[in-house]
Amino acid sequence: MAPATSQRAELARLCSSKDWSKAIRILDSLVSQSGAIQDICNRAFCYSQLELHKHVIKDCDRALQLDPALLQAYILKGHALSALGRKADALLVWEQGYEHAQHQSADLKQLLELEELLMTAKQGNNTLYETNGSPIPQAKSDSPCNRNLTDTCKNQDRLSAQAELCGNTSDKTEILLKSTDKFDSRSELNSEDRESNKCDGQVNGSPDVIDKLSYNSESCNDSSDTSESCDKVFNNSGESSDSIDVTEILRKPSSKFNFPHEKNGEARKNKKFCVARISKSKSISVDFRLSRGIAEVNDGKYAHAISIFDQILKEDPAYPEALIGRGTAYAFKRELHSAIADFTKAIQFNPAAGEAWKRRGQARAALGEFVEAIQDLTKALEFESNSADILHERGIVNFKFKEFNAAVEDLSACVQLDRDNKSAFTYLGLALSSIGEYKKAEEAHLKSLQIDRSFLEAWAHLTQFYQDLSKPTKAHECLNQVLQIDGRFARAYHLRGLLFHAMGEHRKAIKDLTMGLSIDGANIECLYLRASCYHAVGQYKEAVKDYDAALDLELDSMDKFVLQCLAFYQKEIALYTASKFNSEFCWFDIDGDIDPLFKEYWCKRLHPKNVCEKVYRQPPLRESLRKGKLRKQELALTKQKAALIQAADSIGKKIQYDCPGFLPNRRQHRMAGFAAIEIAQKVSKAWRTLQAEWKHSNKSNSNSKYGKRARRRERINMPSQNRGGAGCSTSSALETSSYGIVDDRSSSRSMSWKDIYSLAVRWRQISEPSDPVVWVNKLSEEFNSGFGSHTPMVLGQAKVVRYFPNYERTLDIAKTVIKERSYVYSKTDQIIHLSKDGKLEEIMHAKSCSDLYNVVGEDFWSSTWCNSTACEGKQLEGTRITLVKMGEHGFDFAIRTPCTPARWEDYDAEMAMAWEALCNAYCGENFGSTDFNVLENVRDAILRMTYYWYNFMPLSRGSAAVGFVVMLGLLLAANMEFTGSIPQGLQVDWEAILNLDPNSFVDSVKSWLYPSLKVTTSWKDYPDVASTFATTGSVVAALSSCNDD
Repeated sequence: MAPATSQRAELARLCSSKDWSKAIRILDSLVSQSGAIQDICNRAFCYSQLELHKHVIKDCDRALQLDPALLQAYILKGHALSALGRKADALLVWEQGYEHAQHQSADLKQLLELEELLMTAKQGNNTLYETNGSPIPQAKSDSPCNRNLTDTCKNQDRLSAQAELCGNTSDKTEILLKSTDKFDSRSELNSEDRESNKCDGQVNGSPDVIDKLSYNSESCNDSSDTSESCDKVFNNSGESSDSIDVTEILRKPSSKFNFPHEKNGEARKNKKFCVARISKSKSISVDFRLSRGIAEVNDGKYAHAISIFDQILKEDPAYPEALIGRGTAYAFKRELHSAIADFTKAIQFNPAAGEAWKRRGQARAALGEFVEAIQDLTKALEFESNSADILHERGIVNFKFKEFNAAVEDLSACVQLDRDNKSAFTYLGLALSSIGEYKKAEEAHLKSLQIDRSFLEAWAHLTQFYQDLSKPTKAHECLNQVLQIDGRFARAYHLRGLLFHAMGEHRKAIKDLTMGLSIDGANIECLYLRASCYHAVGQYKEAVKDYDAALDLELDSMDKFVLQCLAFYQKEIALYTASKFNSEFCWFDIDGDIDPLFKEYWCKRLHPKNVCEKVYRQPPLRESLRKGKLRKQELALTKQKAALIQAADSIGKKIQYDCPGFLPNRRQHRMAGFAAIEIAQKVSKAWRTLQAEWKHSNKSNSNSKYGKRARRRERINMPSQNRGGAGCSTSSALETSSYGIVDDRSSSRSMSWKDIYSLAVRWRQISEPSDPVVWVNKLSEEFNSGFGSHTPMVLGQAKVVRYFPNYERTLDIAKTVIKERSYVYSKTDQIIHLSKDGKLEEIMHAKSCSDLYNVVGEDFWSSTWCNSTACEGKQLEGTRITLVKMGEHGFDFAIRTPCTPARWEDYDAEMAMAWEALCNAYCGENFGSTDFNVLENVRDAILRMTYYWYNFMPLSRGSAAVGFVVMLGLLLAANMEFTGSIPQGLQVDWEAILNLDPNSFVDSVKSWLYPSLKVTTSWKDYPDVASTFATTGSVVAALSSCNDD
């Protein structure tokens, strides 16, 4: 009791001498100890003497939360609002206080004061602040405010401290935005909300108060599939590839303090500096200079503000408020380390300075020091346990740090305290979306927009949310709303460009991206994406120009540098494609013509330095153009071309997955249709030749059997792993530079399984050149160390929207495999035995990644198997199911497909056998049959071949699409057309990966596939694809014409 009594005596002395700053420090201590309502009001009064009106409002809100009938708080808050120029809000607050006073016992003197204030306010008398600036007339020196300050302990309240409803700012240095401050969305790939300090949540609302230092981070979309090399740019492709960090980084400091856009200029206009009472005491002089420093920060004069704080700190180095003020000024100047140093000193001199903890946390977050930032913000919460403001801040930092569960907890608590915090709601939507709570996420985003229909960032986040869930119509509606609000919002054009690109409408994307670049010409995301669109539609001059522009930009983040690396590789591919533009499409051969090292670095998005030094560069564009531009007749839509395009669109749309994350892409559909028809035409020719051979052969001749075995051995032993040299293709008969080219004399001996799939691969490569689709065995020596795909279902705490639906089934398969094997492999490929101590039983009872990890005790992987058809009893290595700890609470739970030489040889043999089995099933007595029942063995053989392809996964990406396209083509060649659609929620490649036997896969797929097969020979009337679209240029024109519809 004695220390408290001593403090209150000192408090009375300081107030008598008008040393308000030191009085506030004592009140800080008293409030932290007891949380007495009167102490909170007394502190509000002291703040009012220093004209720190926002702090007055904050303390009054806190007091009114504890006691809604406290008239003193209504009076002080009204004065503060009036001083900020918010007369209407002040009147409303006083009316609320008067209403409470009329319905219960109240201090008569305060009631009379309220009546006088209301009368004056309603008469339009705005002279509440006299020239002396006192928020309470000096004549009322015996008012309850002053009287209670001198009362040392009798008003000690029994209530514990509770935080304010919406603590928008509690910094001793009250920082206001300049009216010229702008939101800047250019600095991030998927720019996050900068208006994280929502101030409208207070009863009074004060949107010009800054209590937030924002930080750069990756987009909430980073939680989507990392197996896609360009996911951060496009989010439009469903295939997996390795995701590897760039090894050499060109980085500039990018962490910035980004502040909300000033929406209330009224407070700025009416905010004037004045002092209530100027005395000759030194402390009053210090307070005067402190206020002047604050005013300079408010006006954006940070250097001058710092000089003022320097003078104060020279006289009193242990002045926490001045340290916080100077630290804030440093923060605005982006001098984050200096800011942190000042906040740290403030904490040393006053460990109870919650504002210093909070601001240091914000500054640390801006530097990417998320762990330390969370620690500081958590400490700040000890002083204000229910501060909506600090919960908001920590929630955002947790989101940036990818601690999504913690972010949801903080932001949910924040919006319970501050139901009008639009920023908190939109960040809550982002965090909920990351953990797969899509319905709640949508509700949070919509709530943010309900609060403020003009909140552009919320519209942008909702757009991305709908795009991620494959709801393009809703995404377009959001973007239309954004552009109605602000037709110059560059990010909206970028997002719509992304959406159009993801749906295969590249020309529309170009228009929007061009508009975005007219607003923000240095936006590398727009530049790179527009270059990719120009590239795809054959406008190589424009594509190269944009790629060069992207390469010339000075960047400030890792994500943007990755785009710059990709721009280098894409430019080379564009130049290569231009050089092949007037050649036959069969000579478009990225796998054979492009250097293996280049392809490896391209796939991994590595720094191109080694490529520049070691790899032959493509000829300049002017040289390709000089050889002849695209002939006009190539662009003319002939009757034959129109017929093929119509057929391709009809057939190709059957590849569409009806799952979240897979947008319908017209260009990819057309590509799939063309590829399927061409495969059917070429395979049909090969089968006719093979059937003729079978017809004229002696079926009982044993030499025929030996011949088959010899051919099989020949295919198995062919040097399919020959990676060739720089700029050259393999010389084997299997892998000629014109894969898939088969004339009328061809047979299955010369048309291998790889020739068939290479047809689809070539179409996939030309349809979307920004996707690095290549055969893994045609990469560099990395092939020997097992380069392969990585497709996560869970990444940290994020649930990957495309692949998490397979989580439960994959977990069950993992448990089955582990039980069968009784061991797993560590990350260093060492065996971890699990047969003892009941671990296998614990494995089988595991319900989550966490349970599984706890049993094994470290990162591990276990491989599924595929039962072989070529070699009875043999099990091929299937897919590796991996579980890796990420952070304290997260995991990388994924499937990985290794592509080592030994595994490649096994699957090469298996695919060769599957292809031969299919040929034998169709080219004998059943050849040309249109009897559905007779063709059952043919259908089953096609599905078995598809099963092994999906488990093989021999491409860097695109294996899923290519596998289904070839399946459609082979069915068509056997006179069966798939007329249905893939069932909702089903991903065919995952069906194969998660089945350990080809027969179980066949049984699973045929249940929905076979009823939708129609026996038809009408496809034979289609014009020949290879001759109708003979050149690479004509193929590009055909794929791009869907944009002209």
